[in-house]
Amino acid sequence: MVAALDDALLGADKVPAVVADVEALIDAEVADKKGASGLALKAGYAAVTKLGPSIVPSAVEGLLPEFVAKIQPFWQDYAGNGDFADYLTARSETVADALLGVTDARIAASSRTAIKKVYDKLRPSAQKHVVEALPRVGALVQKHAG
Repeated sequence: MVAALDDALLGADKVPAVVADVEALIDAEVADKKGASGLALKAGYAAVTKLGPSIVPSAVEGLLPEFVAKIQPFWQDYAGNGDFADYLTARSETVADALLGVTDARIAASSRTAIKKVYDKLRPSAQKHVVEALPRVGALVQKHAG
Protein backbone atom coordinates (compact mmCIF):
# COMPACT_ATOMS: atom_id res chain seq x y z
CA MET A 1 0.00 0.00 0.00
CA VAL A 2 1.20 3.53 -0.79
CA ALA A 3 1.65 5.60 2.36
CA ALA A 4 1.02 8.99 0.76
CA LEU A 5 -1.83 9.49 -1.65
CA ASP A 6 -0.18 12.46 -3.28
CA ASP A 7 2.55 10.11 -4.56
CA ALA A 8 -0.03 7.72 -5.96
CA LEU A 9 -2.59 10.20 -7.31
CA LEU A 10 -0.80 13.46 -8.04
CA GLY A 11 2.37 12.48 -9.84
CA ALA A 12 2.70 14.08 -13.28
CA ASP A 13 2.44 10.66 -14.90
CA LYS A 14 -0.64 9.72 -12.83
CA VAL A 15 -2.82 12.84 -12.93
CA PRO A 16 -4.30 12.35 -16.42
CA ALA A 17 -5.62 8.87 -15.58
CA VAL A 18 -6.89 9.97 -12.16
CA VAL A 19 -8.64 13.03 -13.61
CA ALA A 20 -10.25 10.90 -16.34
CA ASP A 21 -11.47 8.43 -13.70
CA VAL A 22 -12.83 11.23 -11.49
CA GLU A 23 -14.70 12.71 -14.47
CA ALA A 24 -16.17 9.29 -15.25
CA LEU A 25 -17.13 8.92 -11.58
CA ILE A 26 -18.92 12.28 -11.63
CA ASP A 27 -20.74 11.43 -14.87
CA ALA A 28 -21.84 8.06 -13.45
CA GLU A 29 -23.02 9.57 -10.17
CA VAL A 30 -25.03 12.26 -11.95
CA ALA A 31 -26.53 9.72 -14.37
CA ASP A 32 -27.60 7.47 -11.48
CA LYS A 33 -29.58 10.18 -9.66
CA LYS A 34 -33.34 9.74 -9.49
CA GLY A 35 -36.29 11.76 -8.28
CA ALA A 36 -36.66 15.51 -7.86
CA SER A 37 -33.23 16.02 -6.34
CA GLY A 38 -31.73 13.94 -9.14
CA LEU A 39 -33.42 16.10 -11.73
CA ALA A 40 -32.10 19.22 -10.00
CA LEU A 41 -28.60 17.80 -9.88
CA LYS A 42 -28.72 16.77 -13.53
CA ALA A 43 -29.99 20.23 -14.52
CA GLY A 44 -27.28 21.92 -12.49
CA TYR A 45 -24.58 19.71 -13.96
CA ALA A 46 -25.90 20.33 -17.47
CA ALA A 47 -25.88 24.08 -16.81
CA VAL A 48 -22.28 23.99 -15.64
CA THR A 49 -21.12 21.89 -18.57
CA LYS A 50 -23.03 24.15 -20.95
CA LEU A 51 -21.23 27.21 -19.57
CA GLY A 52 -18.01 25.61 -20.70
CA PRO A 53 -17.06 22.04 -21.54
CA SER A 54 -13.71 22.50 -19.83
CA ILE A 55 -15.18 23.60 -16.49
CA VAL A 56 -15.53 20.11 -15.02
CA PRO A 57 -12.12 18.81 -16.14
CA SER A 58 -10.45 22.04 -15.00
CA ALA A 59 -12.25 21.92 -11.68
CA VAL A 60 -11.31 18.29 -11.13
CA GLU A 61 -7.66 18.96 -11.87
CA GLY A 62 -7.63 22.12 -9.77
CA LEU A 63 -9.40 20.59 -6.78
CA LEU A 64 -7.70 17.19 -6.88
CA PRO A 65 -4.75 18.13 -4.63
CA GLU A 66 -7.12 19.48 -1.97
CA PHE A 67 -9.38 16.43 -2.16
CA VAL A 68 -6.38 14.13 -1.91
CA ALA A 69 -5.21 16.04 1.17
CA LYS A 70 -8.65 15.57 2.76
CA ILE A 71 -8.73 11.84 1.95
CA GLN A 72 -5.14 11.21 3.09
CA PRO A 73 -5.93 10.93 6.84
CA PHE A 74 -8.64 8.37 6.09
CA TRP A 75 -6.24 6.43 3.85
CA GLN A 76 -3.57 6.39 6.55
CA ASP A 77 -6.06 5.21 9.15
CA TYR A 78 -7.42 2.58 6.77
CA ALA A 79 -3.94 1.06 6.37
CA GLY A 80 -5.01 -1.48 3.74
CA ASN A 81 -7.43 -3.39 5.94
CA GLY A 82 -10.28 -4.54 3.68
CA ASP A 83 -11.98 -2.45 1.05
CA PHE A 84 -11.36 1.32 1.12
CA ALA A 85 -14.86 1.97 -0.23
CA ASP A 86 -16.32 0.16 2.79
CA TYR A 87 -14.00 2.08 5.09
CA LEU A 88 -15.16 5.44 3.68
CA THR A 89 -18.81 4.40 3.72
CA ALA A 90 -18.57 3.51 7.41
CA ARG A 91 -17.39 7.08 8.05
CA SER A 92 -19.59 8.67 5.42
CA GLU A 93 -20.69 11.83 7.23
CA THR A 94 -17.16 12.74 8.33
CA VAL A 95 -15.66 12.02 4.91
CA ALA A 96 -18.40 13.96 3.12
CA ASP A 97 -17.92 16.95 5.42
CA ALA A 98 -14.18 16.93 4.72
CA LEU A 99 -14.67 16.79 0.96
CA LEU A 100 -17.42 19.40 0.89
CA GLY A 101 -15.20 21.73 2.89
CA VAL A 102 -12.96 21.90 -0.18
CA THR A 103 -15.73 22.89 -2.58
CA ASP A 104 -17.39 25.24 -0.11
CA ALA A 105 -14.14 27.17 0.31
CA ARG A 106 -13.47 27.22 -3.41
CA ILE A 107 -16.96 28.47 -4.27
CA ALA A 108 -16.78 31.13 -1.58
CA ALA A 109 -13.61 32.45 -3.21
CA SER A 110 -14.98 32.29 -6.77
CA SER A 111 -15.98 35.35 -8.74
CA ARG A 112 -18.11 33.33 -11.18
CA THR A 113 -21.65 34.28 -10.29
CA ALA A 114 -23.34 31.67 -12.49
CA ILE A 115 -21.39 28.81 -10.91
CA LYS A 116 -22.05 30.19 -7.41
CA LYS A 117 -25.79 30.25 -8.14
CA VAL A 118 -25.81 26.66 -9.34
CA TYR A 119 -23.70 25.51 -6.37
CA ASP A 120 -25.91 27.36 -3.89
CA LYS A 121 -28.98 25.60 -5.29
CA LEU A 122 -27.34 22.19 -5.11
CA ARG A 123 -25.44 22.56 -1.84
CA PRO A 124 -28.34 21.61 0.51
CA SER A 125 -28.43 18.11 -0.98
CA ALA A 126 -24.67 17.82 -1.56
CA GLN A 127 -23.96 15.86 1.64
CA LYS A 128 -26.33 13.11 0.54
CA HIS A 129 -24.83 12.97 -2.94
CA VAL A 130 -21.26 12.85 -1.67
CA VAL A 131 -22.17 10.07 0.76
CA GLU A 132 -23.74 8.12 -2.12
CA ALA A 133 -20.57 8.59 -4.19
CA LEU A 134 -18.19 7.29 -1.51
CA PRO A 135 -18.17 3.67 -2.72
CA ARG A 136 -16.98 4.83 -6.13
CA VAL A 137 -14.55 7.31 -4.56
CA GLY A 138 -13.07 4.57 -2.39
CA ALA A 139 -12.75 2.22 -5.35
CA LEU A 140 -11.07 4.93 -7.43
CA VAL A 141 -8.55 5.73 -4.70
CA GLN A 142 -7.81 2.08 -4.09
CA LYS A 143 -7.41 1.44 -7.83
CA HIS A 144 -4.73 4.11 -8.14
CA ALA A 145 -3.09 3.86 -4.72
CA GLY A 146 -3.71 0.33 -3.53
